[in-house]
Amino acid sequence: MGAEVAAVVVTYNSARHIDALLDSLPAAFGDVPYTTVVVDNGSTDETLTLLRRRGDCSVVESVNDGYGAGMNKAVRYAPEAAEILVLNPDVELDAEAVPRMLRVLRRPDVGIVVPRTREVDGSLSPTLRRTPTVARAGGLSFTRLPAFAERIEDPRAYATEHPVDWAVGAIWLVDRECFDALGGFDQSYFLYSEETDFALRARDRGWLSVYAPAAGGMHVGGGSGTSHETHTMLMVNRVRLIRRRRGVRAAWMYYGVTLLVELRRGLLGHRASWPTLRALVRPARRPVALGASDAVLPR
Repeated sequence: MGAEVAAVVVTYNSARHIDALLDSLPAAFGDVPYTTVVVDNGSTDETLTLLRRRGDCSVVESVNDGYGAGMNKAVRYAPEAAEILVLNPDVELDAEAVPRMLRVLRRPDVGIVVPRTREVDGSLSPTLRRTPTVARAGGLSFTRLPAFAERIEDPRAYATEHPVDWAVGAIWLVDRECFDALGGFDQSYFLYSEETDFALRARDRGWLSVYAPAAGGMHVGGGSGTSHETHTMLMVNRVRLIRRRRGVRAAWMYYGVTLLVELRRGLLGHRASWPTLRALVRPARRPVALGASDAVLPR
């Protein structure tokens, strides 16, 4: 029997977590036939050694051309499957998670299904998000008003199944027709915002993202590390997303609020905000991989 679901993973220095993820998959899939493809984006730790020891996944060695590019490559290398399970290397799935997500995905107009996710300590991981807007650029910590934050913190929003604007892409079950119609992830983001962009483009074409709390998983977080550079990528890509979806005027306003937010964070002791501020106002300081160093307002 062929694979019904292709599980795809992109690793980058993920030796601490990748075994736990892959070990969790048999119970998570239950009776659902699946195949697993791992694209390694040039790890320098023991990730490849661990992967080569395993017999339960195909391994594709790649240069680090970004998360979205890695995911697209994993899908291309995977045998034909009706659905795609997008996984971060630092997650673990609960037993029967995939069949429970599949039941939701097979409903009309559903393109993406996300499970209830918890932190390592068992607490809820707030993965649901509202559509990015200029009004939400400051977030909850800046405005103190939940309606003006992308991140949804209210536990009641995680109690029942419902459509969402988008959700953190650590664990996504995606309809293959949806994935192909969108051309996969937009590789120009390199890292961060690619899942936001994908979910919103899917919604533009009539596909829903649905939160399914009957399925579960754990997200450790930081599986490929964090740095000042990755924080800069995060903030620059937020501005790019607004520009691409809402135009230059909205992007300038979002950019201005972002400067204020990063300045406030820096003054409160968040050291990563200072290099991010410098990169926002001086394009030459932005990570080369973003291809966003030719204008103050990133394209």
